[in-house]
Amino acid sequence: MSMSTGGGGLTNEPNVTPMIDVLLVLLIIFMMILPMSRKAIDAQLPDPKPAVATANSVSNQIVLEVKPSPTGEGLFFVNSEAVEGLKLRDRLKEIYDGRPEKIMFVKGDPQVKYQDVIFAMDAARGGGVKVIGMTPKDNGPAAAAPAAKKRK
Repeated sequence: MSMSTGGGGLTNEPNVTPMIDVLLVLLIIFMMILPMSRKAIDAQLPDPKPAVATANSVSNQIVLEVKPSPTGEGLFFVNSEAVEGLKLRDRLKEIYDGRPEKIMFVKGDPQVKYQDVIFAMDAARGGGVKVIGMTPKDNGPAAAAPAAKKRK
């Protein structure tokens, strides 16, 4: 910026100080809002190469399966026991009240809606489950058939 002495004419120089102030305020606002806007669900994924269990071992794991139904709503199964969606939270509370380890695995069918799996996870949290794990994808013969078709 130059200073004119006396005589002559107007200088057309923009005053950028207010613009810099506004930019700094916006930067501070975005820096404050960004960490608060992150939302996530804590989930623990199982080991992709699990150890093989013996045939005689008894498992005390709880697996909540979400399967599609003809009506479009999810069907819920707790260790192969059918449970209505409205009673799911209460049933899980019964199961987990006496357990010291509050761990559960959720297995969602690929055809089921995402909201049904999230509903099941919310019901599990309400039922007292502390750790929710996801089961790995099935790599059985049904899963291998589409992969073989893609290679051709």
